[in-house]
Amino acid sequence: MTTERRHPLDTLFEPATLISVFAAGELLAVILVLAPELQEARLIRFGVLSFAIQWICLFTLSVLYLFRKPLRSWPVWGVIALAISLLFLLTVVSSGIAQWLIAPTQQVMATGVRLFGALLCMLLFGLLALRSHWAAQTQEYRAKQSELSALQARVDPHFLFNTLNTAIALVHDRPDAAEHVLLDLSDLFRAALAETQVVSLVKELELTDRYLEIEQIRFGERLKVIRQYPELMPDITLPSLSIQPLVENAIRHGIEPLLSGGSVVIRVVTERNSVKIEIENDRDAQSMVSARTGHKVGIAGVKARILAATQGKGFLETENNDARHVARIVLPR
Repeated sequence: MTTERRHPLDTLFEPATLISVFAAGELLAVILVLAPELQEARLIRFGVLSFAIQWICLFTLSVLYLFRKPLRSWPVWGVIALAISLLFLLTVVSSGIAQWLIAPTQQVMATGVRLFGALLCMLLFGLLALRSHWAAQTQEYRAKQSELSALQARVDPHFLFNTLNTAIALVHDRPDAAEHVLLDLSDLFRAALAETQVVSLVKELELTDRYLEIEQIRFGERLKVIRQYPELMPDITLPSLSIQPLVENAIRHGIEPLLSGGSVVIRVVTERNSVKIEIENDRDAQSMVSARTGHKVGIAGVKARILAATQGKGFLETENNDARHVARIVLPR
């Protein structure tokens, strides 16, 4: 399984980058206003230069953000050339307006030339820093990708063994049901081995249903599945096989140890800025202790994939409420 990679352009629009641009612009205004030939009204000049620099920088970033989708297909040097062209054009326009409003005798154009040179230096240094930052992110991505590939290669032998035994038991008396079990198992393995990086929430829930159909045949009336979905399912994506391991965990460590069985609730809650997917199940205190010690690989895999796919904005948490266990995936909208 692969995770969704970010484009270097995305780094330009992060809050930390915008704050750095603002701070660098103010520092540049201070340096320019301290030039020896500019002795008079330095405070006013600082205000004018500060406004011009921030306007030029933020307008350039705004244009790059507005056209970020087509720019993703551009080579890196093409984006750099566009940014330099925007800086030059905006500097010339700003200097021309300032010269027209103030006076040609105040060396406005000379200041404009210095301003463009300083902005160009700031842009180049910023691109070098961005390149270093992106190289570090790429290295981290590759390391995480290797870890996720190793996690994906794991197949739970417990589930495979039980499923094959179920199919064998059904072959003589209920061959159609045995065929259905094997088809569902095939769908699950196809999803586990696929290279699809993310899937829609609807598709992930459908895949979870394939797993539940197998377990429903195994447990019969001991397993009750309750689905609580909104009328309009949110249009979001998540890593493939994120929900199924949590449902498997709920059945294996929650329902299976209970002689009378129990219920598993799959709940999707839509909020303003997030979507919550909750897997809630009946539990036995002792069985959930074994769940915490024996099923860490599955939970760790889901956590890692969600963190990687959402750049740390989504997460997985678990909690115990009386005789119920809840696993909750929170995804940004």
